[in-house]
Amino acid sequence: MTDTMQRWTMAALGREHLQLTESAIPQPGPHEIRVKVKAVALNYRDKLVIETGMGMTLPQPFTPASDMAGEVDAIGAGVSRFQPGDRVISTFSPDWIDGPRKPHGDARTLPYRSLGGFYQGMLAEYVVVHEDWLAAAPASLDDVQASTLPCAGLTAWFALVEQGHLHAGESVLVQGTGGVALFALQIAKAHGAEVYVTSASDEKLARAKALGADHGINRLNGDWVDAVYELTRDRGIDHVVDTVGGPNLGNSVRAVAVHGRISVIGALEGFEVSAPAGPLLMKSPVIQGIGVGHRRALEDLVRAVDLIGLQPVIDQVYRFDQLPQALDHLERGAFGKIVLIP
Repeated sequence: MTDTMQRWTMAALGREHLQLTESAIPQPGPHEIRVKVKAVALNYRDKLVIETGMGMTLPQPFTPASDMAGEVDAIGAGVSRFQPGDRVISTFSPDWIDGPRKPHGDARTLPYRSLGGFYQGMLAEYVVVHEDWLAAAPASLDDVQASTLPCAGLTAWFALVEQGHLHAGESVLVQGTGGVALFALQIAKAHGAEVYVTSASDEKLARAKALGADHGINRLNGDWVDAVYELTRDRGIDHVVDTVGGPNLGNSVRAVAVHGRISVIGALEGFEVSAPAGPLLMKSPVIQGIGVGHRRALEDLVRAVDLIGLQPVIDQVYRFDQLPQALDHLERGAFGKIVLIP
């Protein structure tokens, strides 16, 4: 093994500042693990961090991306959770092991200590992290597939299962066909739910139905909420997965069933959400913001993936040096996930 590795870094905000650089391969200290990175999955959040920083003070020089699958390459003194050769995935919020509250935050200071943000990211050939910051990879998935679980997969699982307590016979509405949306579709179907999908593409709706969606609604063909009313005989949706944000929350409130649940996940239409007060007050839905999830829930998801045979949807795999092209694809919109391999 050589003494150097490649990693993506940036010394200032903006995609034009991304550079593929060479640096020394890091050495693990006590309770630390060095992972040989095999795959890195991109999220829309990574694009926002690269371009805007999302209000965070980033370590410099900064390496983006939170989601990684790899193999334990070396361990430091005192490591007990993994051994060399073990396949592992990263955890999005590495300090959040379990429980209802994230550490390191309060009402004034948001608890947002994530990889590829407050902490360095995963776009490197090798990374060194504390042993608690990793989870075992699913045995049933390859590295490309496994790399998609830490953010997109866990977000969908946390919204529907951990926080949403989804059960058979309920209805789930998934907005769009990105990574979180398609995980939500598959997880909901595995739990016996009836799944509705909205999209601006009939072709993507057909592909979503092939994955198990029961109903597809093209949101360009009139008011998609009216289509929901017609399909549900005015009952509405038990659990709406809102990946759009902004004023679209108003549509989610209109579509949700009385005493239903809305998981606010995305911000494609803006970070300032709004909704009509009348339906909000009269329906009394639970509106929950989802900031991904903790390690224990990720480990639950891994066990479920192996048990039910869930296969993450990969739109395209790019080489490690093709990060600009992968970000362009992310901006255009993907059906499922975009992954980079060294």
